[in-house]
Amino acid sequence: MSNFVKSFVLTSALCAGLTACSGQQASQVVSDETTNVKPVSKQLDKPNIVLILADDIGFSDIGINGQKNFTTPNLDKMAEQGINFSQFYAGSAVCAPSRSVLLTGQHSGRTPIKANYMAIPQQDGSMLYQGGTFTPEQKIVSEVLKDAGYTTGIVGKWGLGEAEDTGHPNRKGFDYFFGYLNHVHAHNHFTDFLWRNYQQVPLKNKVEKVDCSYCDKFAFDGFVTPLEARYEYVDSLLRDEAVAFIDRNANQDKPFFLYYSLISPHANNEADQVDYAHGLEIPSYGEFADKNWPESAKGYAAMMRHIDHAVGQVMAKLKEQGIADNTIVIFTGDNGPHQEAGNNPDFHDSNGELRGIKRDLYEGGIRMPTIAWGPGLVPQGKVSDHIGYGGDFMATFAELAQTSIPNNTRLDSLSFANELTGKTQTAEHEHIYWEFHLHGSSQAVRKGKWKAIRLPLMTGPIELYDLENDPSESINLAAKHPELVAEFAKIMAENHLPHPHWPISKSDQSPDRQRNPIFK
Repeated sequence: MSNFVKSFVLTSALCAGLTACSGQQASQVVSDETTNVKPVSKQLDKPNIVLILADDIGFSDIGINGQKNFTTPNLDKMAEQGINFSQFYAGSAVCAPSRSVLLTGQHSGRTPIKANYMAIPQQDGSMLYQGGTFTPEQKIVSEVLKDAGYTTGIVGKWGLGEAEDTGHPNRKGFDYFFGYLNHVHAHNHFTDFLWRNYQQVPLKNKVEKVDCSYCDKFAFDGFVTPLEARYEYVDSLLRDEAVAFIDRNANQDKPFFLYYSLISPHANNEADQVDYAHGLEIPSYGEFADKNWPESAKGYAAMMRHIDHAVGQVMAKLKEQGIADNTIVIFTGDNGPHQEAGNNPDFHDSNGELRGIKRDLYEGGIRMPTIAWGPGLVPQGKVSDHIGYGGDFMATFAELAQTSIPNNTRLDSLSFANELTGKTQTAEHEHIYWEFHLHGSSQAVRKGKWKAIRLPLMTGPIELYDLENDPSESINLAAKHPELVAEFAKIMAENHLPHPHWPISKSDQSPDRQRNPIFK
């Protein structure tokens, strides 16, 4: 028996009796009937809003979108009772810029945080690396909703400002925060502390430091928790905290906005430095334990089951409190599936027919499984082909809250509130723009059925795909449509705003290029 297996068996035994770290319930459909006594819903003129954001998820990682290796009954039920968006996109292909787009309503060419970290030139010619954050003047969606009378909370991963930064969530319109501030800290699903607002909350887990070549760019050391020292599974703590936020704020005199920012199925990349664990950290493989699969594949599937159960718990709590009829819940992701910590996104066919993964601007890197649910507001059983992206949450939530958006977001954020509520026709983007700065820079534009890709950013050749007939982006039509290539080149030039702290990689070696050299 390997050291990993021995340690995993030990950890499973330890976790068996611990509610906080148990993942066993992740295989269950959460019942609608959580209590026999349901409170009377307090009718507000504005809906509660719950946004659930998965971290590194493929379009086909949910059953309703074709997943076969594991099931997601609560997400599938959410789609069957609501809207399944077939063409909804993240704001970027990696964590920080995607979240910045989501919160600011500005696309990745304009949003203030354009990559996971800044590279600031120093007088001696060296570079200072540090994470980006928001300034007091940069208004984000939580501030818009707070000003509109909402109680606001974030549970989970922030990644856009540290405790002393102006971009701390409590300084950016969130009344309540519980979770991780730092990206690298959020890698560890069994960490030894979390943040509640400005205070550190100690956990029972005992971590050990490991070598990490990139962690200094995020100003955080790399840690892994030995399997025998894992007592509290943070994903479960976050789930319980999200449900508790709903409990506290249900049927109050004002509506609430909950941003439930998951840390799964993101891996703990630092676990590559030890031989006793892998980065797909989960207390138990559950139903996948006896599968003849790689350990990382079991972990990924179990993580997805845990996510599904957490979504079910949120829906059940809204029903229990009698406020589901005045709440809109949206589930989506920040970028495509990863190939980190031994995970192979092809094993579970995480993207189906879509090309690319995390850090690609091909469809697999940015097209997200996206579902909206709200029994009193959202149409039931609809598949929507509306083309939208994470930057649209600003305008959409502002419209639902009956307020306006900041002037600097009007170019990039378009409300799809009509699509959510089944009202009149929803306005469509003339085009949606993306850019990506690291690991092989790139640009992309979606306009109607057409998608243009350029690697590297601003200097590479433009590829052109007809997504209506070629969703796999396998046939480059650029040579046949020079007029479209010229139009897309103009859009790319107009939307890229150079900044010295966000340098452009000159490499065209995106993850897709490295995985599929035939496409070079």
